[in-house]
Formats: sequence, C-alpha cells, structure tokens
Amino acid sequence: MPLDPCPPVEAMQVLEVSLDRSSATSAPGYGSVLATTSLGPPVLQRWCVWLEPADHQPPDRWEQRWTLALESALSVWEEVLPITRVMSPAQAHIQIFQQRPPRRRIGSKWRASNGRSRLQVVEVQRQGQWRLEPHVDVLVSPELRASGIEATAVHELGHAFGIWGHSPQPDDVMAVHQNQTPVLNLSKRDQATLNWMYQKATKFGQLIQTSPK
Repeated sequence: MPLDPCPPVEAMQVLEVSLDRSSATSAPGYGSVLATTSLGPPVLQRWCVWLEPADHQPPDRWEQRWTLALESALSVWEEVLPITRVMSPAQAHIQIFQQRPPRRRIGSKWRASNGRSRLQVVEVQRQGQWRLEPHVDVLVSPELRASGIEATAVHELGHAFGIWGHSPQPDDVMAVHQNQTPVLNLSKRDQATLNWMYQKATKFGQLIQTSPK
C-alpha cells in the first residue's frame, strides 16, 4: 500500500521564527530581494493544499466563480511544483479561504487588500513522527472579477509556496504592482527565482529526532 503523502496532523507547536531579508547579493530572477528564515527557505518538496469548499450545495454562481478561478490558479503552480489536493484542512500545509483579508494598518493609514498569505513555522506530528513545516493560510477575496480573483490567487500562492517577496517587474506574477492586464502565468523570471530558491538548503520537511517540549 503506498504511503499517504498528506497524513493528518496529530499535534502541532508554533515556533517563533520570523521572515528576514535574504543575505544573497545576487541570484537568478529576483531571488536577492526575497525574505527567508534562519532555518532556510520555508519550502517543501511536496505540498498538501486544501481549498475551502462552497457553503451552499449546489454552490451558487459566486462560489462557483471563485472556485473555478482558484482551480485555475492552482493549475499554474501544479505545472512546476508537486502539489497534492486534500479534503481535510488537518492534512494541509496550505489552506485557502474564500475571504476578503481584514484591513491592515501601515503607518497612519489602513490598507485594504484583495489577498493575503500568512506564514507560521510549525513542528507537527504526522503518523507518530515530528517534522518542521511551513503552515500558510491564504485569503482570497470573492469580491473581484474572475480574472482578478485568479491573478490574486496565483500571486498569493506564490508567497505560500515560498516566494516571500516581490518582483520589481510588472510582467511577473509576483510583481508588487502589476499591469492593468492580470498576469496569470509564470514568467521566466518567476520560474528562475523559484528554481533557485528550491535548490537552497533548508530544514523544512526534515524529521525532528525528539518531540518538542
């Protein structure tokens, strides 16, 4: 019987680990401007992803629109990363919610956004073994056009899959400011940045020899 690639979490402990600017002075794409952790890039060799189901059965037209846009966004990343879709949030490294992010205070102003990704570094027990993992909640607002939902989702999933930073180029999915036409596919710079990051040493995904205290 094949091993379950996404066994449910049996226990979890959140660590106080922050994202900080990378020390890399040069890197492919825009890798030198990304943030990372003291444990290495928060990436995994296989990701388990849960997508929030619709509230209504059958789903209403707005829920269908959001779900189809998110499915399209996930398919973009499935072309370049091993991703397993799961039915339970307890199995997931990444949980995606149909929700407008709360406003965030920046300086003296409150800023609204269409999407947000929130990272936690966790020690988790799965099938009796402890591992170090990233845990990411992704919020994508349903209050957009379909193309806007998809572009927001592609961008936020880029953060969730480890690209914690932004490209200065508007034609990249990870651009801090995109052109008026939504960017729905990875550029060569996006792919070069992703490949470079996944080749770096990291402790994420590794077994922890003793249970956390």
